[in-house]
Amino acid sequence: MERRVVFNEAYCKSCSLCVQVCPETIIFLADYLNGKGYRPATVIEQEKCISCAKCGQICPDGVITVYRPEKKKRTV
Repeated sequence: MERRVVFNEAYCKSCSLCVQVCPETIIFLADYLNGKGYRPATVIEQEKCISCAKCGQICPDGVITVYRPEKKKRTV
């Protein structure tokens, strides 16, 4: 699985905490509104995501899921 971050946009309230903590500056508030009238956070350039999970940890509403790449097992 590739590293990536997924936002459940329907529940995002545009607090932008995730935008502030992203070390790669790839999270932005969208230019459209979700069903609740907020601009949901979204990721551009998924390939630059380092799966640090800082965004998921700071999100007060738990709308962010971070997928980390599987580590390859060493064969001896």
